[in-house]
Amino acid sequence: MAQDRLYDVFVIGGGINGCGIARDAVGRGYSVCLAEMNDLASGTSSWSSKLIHGGLRYLEHYEFRLVREALTEREVLLANAPHIIWPLRFVLPHHREMRPAWLLRLGLFLYDHIGQRKLLPATRTLDLRTSPVGKPLKPLFSKGFEYSDCWVNDARLVVLNAVDAAERGADIHTRTEVVKAERRDGVWEIVLADRSGTSPAEGRERRVRARMIVNAGGPWVDRILSGVVGRNDAHNVRLVQGSHIVVPKLHDHDRAYIFQNGDGRIIFALPYEEDFTLIGTTDRDYDGDPKDVAITDGEIDYLCAAASEYFARPVERASIVWTYSGVRPLYDDGATAAQEATRDYVLKPDPSEGAPLINIFGGKITTYRKLAESVLELVEARLGRKSSPWTHRAALPGGDFPADGFDALVARIEADYPFLEPRQARRYVRHYGTRARILLGAARSVAEMGQDFGHGLYAREVDYLIAQEWAMEAADVIWRRSKRGLRLDRDQVTALDAYMAEQRAG
Repeated sequence: MAQDRLYDVFVIGGGINGCGIARDAVGRGYSVCLAEMNDLASGTSSWSSKLIHGGLRYLEHYEFRLVREALTEREVLLANAPHIIWPLRFVLPHHREMRPAWLLRLGLFLYDHIGQRKLLPATRTLDLRTSPVGKPLKPLFSKGFEYSDCWVNDARLVVLNAVDAAERGADIHTRTEVVKAERRDGVWEIVLADRSGTSPAEGRERRVRARMIVNAGGPWVDRILSGVVGRNDAHNVRLVQGSHIVVPKLHDHDRAYIFQNGDGRIIFALPYEEDFTLIGTTDRDYDGDPKDVAITDGEIDYLCAAASEYFARPVERASIVWTYSGVRPLYDDGATAAQEATRDYVLKPDPSEGAPLINIFGGKITTYRKLAESVLELVEARLGRKSSPWTHRAALPGGDFPADGFDALVARIEADYPFLEPRQARRYVRHYGTRARILLGAARSVAEMGQDFGHGLYAREVDYLIAQEWAMEAADVIWRRSKRGLRLDRDQVTALDAYMAEQRAG
């Protein structure tokens, strides 16, 4: 990054919105720089429920525009990233003491028809007494409904947007904090500090200039306004904590469950990383630094009790293998309860004179691409250019699948690299798609994959993530680029950290 370089667009924040905006902008010919103070997807974007979905329950809050946009986006994203996004069928048991069956049918009818569903199958009614998906449930649930949404590897979606942006010419800088931004002579002068902790340059300040700033700081968006830009009146987001628990898998089929709770909320029980079940999420207001968020005992009890209301085998605290929490930066619309606050996004251009500033509040992973297009409309109005949307038909890196699809690609990888276990070959395609071949390169044996850190994580993959995806520490690899952290023990993680430190030093 050259000192005093003048960019068209400077993006603050390396979550899904920031990376999606950077990708869209550079693809339209703008010079773009993005700065993320930590790792990509290290905040809200990696702590989601991992779904590309319309939001069935949002229909109860009359958010029809949001649901329609999200439902339409499901199949756009599925086509552009079939390695990290795939169809998932959801089972909704009818609970006699909660929403009536007719209301569920009506909601699912709308869900099937207000979006442009072409690839995903429609809703159907289930007899849970005879269907295999009813077997893990308590006998009192006899009727259910099955509908479609999609699963997403959320952190990889963020990283692949950043990879594509970089390959198109954007400058992406992780562990780089924006410490100050001032308008001078019609442009922004931006002061950056290295926060990598891995080089003598750590803490060193650099300066760049930009015609426009896009503040996509997620939970930190107000802090950026107050601390970086100097706006003392910044209060736009409502921080809402969402927590999840992970337990050994509760069933053998490939369906997910959506459960209604007595408080009016819903939770999901989702197939996760082949051997686990992911249960969440909660909704509670959060007051504190987003980096310090952690699941509470009350949330653990809530999720265990809510799942145990439906599953024949109770979900107990002792069975939990991992938990995670994130803070959702919802636009503060004055809703009385956290679960009622809008999940829609709000874009607010700063009214001050001089170089433009666009602030982003709220949003969902599902609608990140549409949000980016809306931001680009504002960018073009202020920078005086015109271009056309392009991301709706552009595959993300690794998503340019052959016509015969995912399984055929896995079969080709297995044939070309016969030393790989089938499960390992499948994981590579799930994470890297067609770029699995770049990762594997000319390897012809397990020995050529390099050091084995455990559970199929080899040095060759780690080297690829360092070189291509900004990975710097073990946590970047085992929790955001993959979920090997569910399987690796402490000694294995220590060995990985030591290896990565050697690679950085070398």
